Amino acid sequence: MNQVTKGQWNGYDTYILNSGILEVTLLPRLGNNVIAVHDLQEQRQVLRRPDESELAFYLQKPYHFGMPMLIPPGRISKGRFDYAGMTYQFDQNTAHDNHIHGLHRTQAWCVSDIEEDEEGCSVTTEFQTADDPKWIQQFPEPLKLQMVFNLKGSTLQQRLRVSNLGNRPVPFGMGYHTWFLLDGQPHRWNLQLPVEGIYVLNEELIPTGERVSLRELESLNTGFNLQGSDLDTIFKIPADQPAEAVLSRDDGYTIRYTGDQALFKHWVLYTKGAAEEFLCIEPYTWLPNAPNLNLPQEETGLIQLLPGSSVELLTQLEIQHPG
Repeated sequence: MNQVTKGQWNGYDTYILNSGILEVTLLPRLGNNVIAVHDLQEQRQVLRRPDESELAFYLQKPYHFGMPMLIPPGRISKGRFDYAGMTYQFDQNTAHDNHIHGLHRTQAWCVSDIEEDEEGCSVTTEFQTADDPKWIQQFPEPLKLQMVFNLKGSTLQQRLRVSNLGNRPVPFGMGYHTWFLLDGQPHRWNLQLPVEGIYVLNEELIPTGERVSLRELESLNTGFNLQGSDLDTIFKIPADQPAEAVLSRDDGYTIRYTGDQALFKHWVLYTKGAAEEFLCIEPYTWLPNAPNLNLPQEETGLIQLLPGSSVELLTQLEIQHPG
């Protein structure tokens, strides 16, 4: 199979990668989001896909569907921080006049390459932040973002390359707000996630920098059943453990979601109330509010991008079928 075709969602071009096992739908012109992963073998949607009737909601909060990028992820106190002699002020777009979930929303990315061969298929997209006046107003140093989506069999790989085109060192953090479907059967699903502590949040849901023990969530390390869970929780990944989440159904159907161990240092789990339809598994490079925390960069995960330098962030989603 291994082909890329074009489609439409609300008049915007989509690019559909098909391996014969998975069908992955990209929406480059509205945030470069993976809005759907369809398991052709199981005939099920893996992710929360936006319906065409939800365009207005998508434009307002695109991070509620698919595998949206958060650049940077999480909340920033009052949207303000200082770094390398420069003051940044992000939009105060959430309660208590804080900022949430970054500058990347529904920007239009350009498709620069499409490849198909016997092994798989891929789409490459690009975006320069200098093309977005609102982004540059809040984050003046220009960045170039390039994403390669590669589908081989039942594995989707995303490789994001971020380059600093400016003249100053800048702080960088990103994450994915990935919405996995539980099919209304949370009791059938278990999650295994190597973690070693929970970050304390203040009354405005911003990390204080302190950590507490996992307590009843200790079983995440061995297998945590999602029935009755209600999560909006930030976890630390142990330095000697992989950034790997394994979501498995009781019949052996398994979703393995991994990130680059050297760069992804935190997980967020979010169920949107009591787990029923969704579980968001969110790999983050930096801890929300990282530039304002009195913690070393090794702990917060803040990435310093020097002028002319780049960083590559690799994540992978693999489906394993029973038997």
